[in-house]
Amino acid sequence: MASLSGITVHPDCRHFRGDIPCRPNKEHGYQCQDCPVYAPVHQRLLIIKLGAIGDVIRTTPLLRRLRQEYPQAKITWLTLTPAILPQGEIDEVLKLDLASVLHLQQRAFDVLFNLDKDKEACALADSVHATEKFGYRLHPQYGVAWPGNDLAAHKYLTGVFDQLSQQNQKPYVQEIFELCGYEFRGEEYVFDTHEDKGYNWRQLPTGKPRIGLNTGCGDRWTTRLWSDEKWTQLIGQLQQAGYAPVLLGGEAEDERNRRLQAVTGAAYPGTFPLPQFINLMYQMDGIVTQVTMAMHISIALRKPTILMNNIFNPYEFDLYGRGQLVQPDKQCVCFYRGSCQLGTSCMEDLPAEKVFEAVRASVPRQER
Repeated sequence: MASLSGITVHPDCRHFRGDIPCRPNKEHGYQCQDCPVYAPVHQRLLIIKLGAIGDVIRTTPLLRRLRQEYPQAKITWLTLTPAILPQGEIDEVLKLDLASVLHLQQRAFDVLFNLDKDKEACALADSVHATEKFGYRLHPQYGVAWPGNDLAAHKYLTGVFDQLSQQNQKPYVQEIFELCGYEFRGEEYVFDTHEDKGYNWRQLPTGKPRIGLNTGCGDRWTTRLWSDEKWTQLIGQLQQAGYAPVLLGGEAEDERNRRLQAVTGAAYPGTFPLPQFINLMYQMDGIVTQVTMAMHISIALRKPTILMNNIFNPYEFDLYGRGQLVQPDKQCVCFYRGSCQLGTSCMEDLPAEKVFEAVRASVPRQER
């Protein structure tokens, strides 16, 4: 507690901002001296997870454990994609920029978790004061990412040697928990479904289970792509069995989805900003997807997820008992490769029938 010109101020409160009024003051007019929601901070935690949107989403289960272990902590998360993190679940979300770096370097934390091997993440983790540190740091002599302690060794080694990565049988979330010193107990993602944003989806089919078909995979590992012919076969099988397929994707998939819509008559609402796309996926009864951002969103939304995989270790993905992982009948020889060594991707050896059967086993055909 502090007093400024005779006014009581609680800079130790989870709600206190210091630069602008806090939410309790703005919404209810509360002031520190008689505030009924005063929440003193007992620990300060910093999570550094910069990464792509999907990687940030699939790290959010850690929040559930941290809230259990540190119920009176203030949690700060530094990332490159702050908009994807659920508002209200994290006390402070910072975007990686010079202002945030300068700010963090002048603060002290009780526990710091650096979950990225990016050099800037490791350098920042080394320069921020914290009583305990977990995850990665910079090697003091060679300047490369390095495990901060033995807990980080397993996840580190599977990331730098393909052979160890292929042998790994731990899902990503379990590895992250263990890196932080916790046992993974099936904690779910923490995620905003955007269901209360007032979107109207009149163009979506009704009366049948909606199966979202996310037809793209990004441009980094194009060996994951499935051909139009396969998608057309799957759409036909779904339609005949009483499902309503809905084509999903972004700008990169727009042309393909328009072609598929023209050939099959499957619903295609179009492309949307990320919050609206998340809500669109929320309207589905099941999702068929490659290993993409949409896969992470589907899992976070707790949808039955039919995951089509070829070049990644299948043990890496935890579908939380909802859905199935399906792979080509032919063994993939292009582990984490962006181009196929054999000329034609083994994804063409994944039959549409196999994906269809996974949908049928995961999503009951009951009317909406």
